[in-house]
Amino acid sequence: MFIFDAHLDLSMNAMEWNRDLRWSVDAIRQSEQSMTDKPDRGNSTISFKAMRKGNIGLCMATQIARYVKPESTLPGWNSPQQAWAQTQGQLAWYRSMEAEGELVQIRNREQLESHLQGWNKAPETHPIGYILTLEGADSIVDLGYLEKSYEQGLRAIGPAHYGPGTYAYGTNSVGGIGTKGKSLLKEIERLNLILDATHLCDQSFWETMKVYNGPVWASHNNCRALVDHNRQFSDEQLKELIARKAVIGVALDAWMMIPNWQRGISTPQKMGLTLEHMVNHVDHICQLAGNTDYVGIGTDLDGGFGTEQCPSGMDTIADLQNVPALLRKRGYSDVDITKIMHANFINFLFSTWR
Repeated sequence: MFIFDAHLDLSMNAMEWNRDLRWSVDAIRQSEQSMTDKPDRGNSTISFKAMRKGNIGLCMATQIARYVKPESTLPGWNSPQQAWAQTQGQLAWYRSMEAEGELVQIRNREQLESHLQGWNKAPETHPIGYILTLEGADSIVDLGYLEKSYEQGLRAIGPAHYGPGTYAYGTNSVGGIGTKGKSLLKEIERLNLILDATHLCDQSFWETMKVYNGPVWASHNNCRALVDHNRQFSDEQLKELIARKAVIGVALDAWMMIPNWQRGISTPQKMGLTLEHMVNHVDHICQLAGNTDYVGIGTDLDGGFGTEQCPSGMDTIADLQNVPALLRKRGYSDVDITKIMHANFINFLFSTWR
């Protein structure tokens, strides 16, 4: 089945992890056997070949660069200008992969329709489609930079990531959107960008919902009712998004899927973590909505973690093809499964883009 993944940090893997995604996953893992700088070295799940094998023909692909103030303990850049330059390096990598025929950027309805037709005819050779999204807005030096990003193909943006940001507060922090945040939201709305609510802390989330009237989704966000942490959305937040006809992409990072996960200590095998836990989050959103119209897939695979923090049996991203059978066992129809695996996000794009 064709799969739309609403959140992949492809350029981060290429530019910061130094992974050539044209290699196979096995080759990338082999190249990292002696590396110890990151916990997921030798455990990657993403490559272009694996995406093709799994029929992941379209994704939201990120730019990400956090600006941090001197007192912050988070990793990041010391100025917004440096963060901007980092996102431009990431964009240059996407462009180089376009030149190699590996990727094609999607910016509008016509390109989306053309890509879907092309992939359907020749999935083995057609470039993988990507739509540019910005995770955390700290690299937007001023609002003029947002328009520059739009001209470069940016079509979705999350105002915050982890900690306090320039425009909003994110995961593991508390605070509102302020004047800068409200100005950013107005510009997002003017440009008809998709607002990605993922990572907004509770206060910033609700303040955003009060003033923002444009298209919104949550690309990679699980359910607080199942895993009680501020990174997840509460039922009230999920209902707010559903009321706005948003789509929520379910993520595959272990600590977001199952309670009591301890980083560096827990393992998928010891915790009994499987893809069934992902389906639990999908099902919870469907039960809240009363239908299957507002949930999709936003794996966040290789977003700073690998197989050491994925469901057991999840060797590469290609194993997403096991999800439809799990949904079918729960009583989901083929129409429902198609919506979850790609149609909800794609229909959202068709209805949003002018």
